[in-house]
Amino acid sequence: MKRKRRAAGFAVGEYVVYPSHGVGKIKAIESITFEEGMVELFTISIAQEEMTLRIPIKRVASVGLRKLTTPEDLKKTLTILRGRSRISKAMWSRRAQEYDQKINSGEIKLLTEVVRDLHRHDQKKEQSYSERQLYAVAIERLTREVAAVQKIDSEKARETILRHLSARRSPRK
Repeated sequence: MKRKRRAAGFAVGEYVVYPSHGVGKIKAIESITFEEGMVELFTISIAQEEMTLRIPIKRVASVGLRKLTTPEDLKKTLTILRGRSRISKAMWSRRAQEYDQKINSGEIKLLTEVVRDLHRHDQKKEQSYSERQLYAVAIERLTREVAAVQKIDSEKARETILRHLSARRSPRK
C-alpha cells in the first residue's frame, strides 16, 4: 500500500478549508528552489472556482488553512441554522463588512451565522443585490464543506442546509 505524503499535519488527497476560498483538496506537496533557497509548498485545488493555490508549508497557520470540520462538530454547527436571525442595527455597509469578514474567516460557525442571518423564508421580502451576493457566497461555501464532511453531493448538502433553515424560529427584530 502506498503511503500518503504528509506535512504540517496534512496529507496529499485530504480536503482542507482555505479561509478566503473554501474547501479544496491537497493535490501535492512540492519543493521549489528559488535563489533564496528551497521552499516546500502545498498545491491545493479548489475545483468550484477552477483555482490552484500554492501555499508555503511554513505559512499554513498564518493563512488559516484548516482541516474539515468533524461530523460531530458539523452536526452541532448546523443547529445554528435553526436559531433566530441576529441582525444588528448598524448601517448596511458596516453589516456587509462584518458578514464578509465572517465568510472569509474560515470558521464554519461564523459562516453558518451569515447563512442564517441572510436567509429569507419569505421570498417576497426584498433583499439588496449585495445581500443576495453575500448570501450566495456563504451558502455555497457552507454547502461545499457539508458535502465534503458528509461525503455527499452538493445538491444533497444544500438540501440539508435548507432543511435546517426551514426549522428555524422567526427573526428577532
